[in-house]
Amino acid sequence: MLKAYKYRIYPSKAQRLLLAKTFGCVRFYWNKALEIKLKALENKEKIPQVLPAALKKEHDFLKEIDSLALANAQLQLERAVSDWFSKKAGKPKLKKKRDKQSYTTNNVNGNIVVDFEKGRVKFPKVGYVKTRLHRTFEGTIKSVTIRKTKSGIYFVSVLVEEEEPKHAGKSEIACAIDLGLESFATICYSDGSI
Repeated sequence: MLKAYKYRIYPSKAQRLLLAKTFGCVRFYWNKALEIKLKALENKEKIPQVLPAALKKEHDFLKEIDSLALANAQLQLERAVSDWFSKKAGKPKLKKKRDKQSYTTNNVNGNIVVDFEKGRVKFPKVGYVKTRLHRTFEGTIKSVTIRKTKSGIYFVSVLVEEEEPKHAGKSEIACAIDLGLESFATICYSDGSI
């Protein structure tokens, strides 16, 4: 079962700079890839799949950030375009700097760590960030999404795969509730008891 836990984070000045760079690169990739796709559609050509690696050849600054952030942006763009064509959603829009900023990265080989004792979370390229961990969890971390609101507050959402809760054995006895005139309600069980 997947469950998300949201925490406020308090990055240092250097970490805020790196997060801003990552937000900007993800936004740049999205806008550039969307522009390429829309231009191909306009020219009635086959819509290409724009890989982050192809854009990294032309734009060196994309190499400075977490590569999984760009890979997730690619998946999100592909899903948005697919939903647009199947009429599940509207046309994807260009991302703006003044809007809410975010990126998602995946847990690969333990590159994401949540330290409940010291109150900090570790992200790829950013390192340990101070946070207030008000809820604990047990399970495998799948991914994190880092967000910055318009007011400049940072949050992290940690997606965790937890074990399914164990339920007590299923009861073979069913019940029905009979609303009546003489008594308000009568509960009747399938084993014949009332």
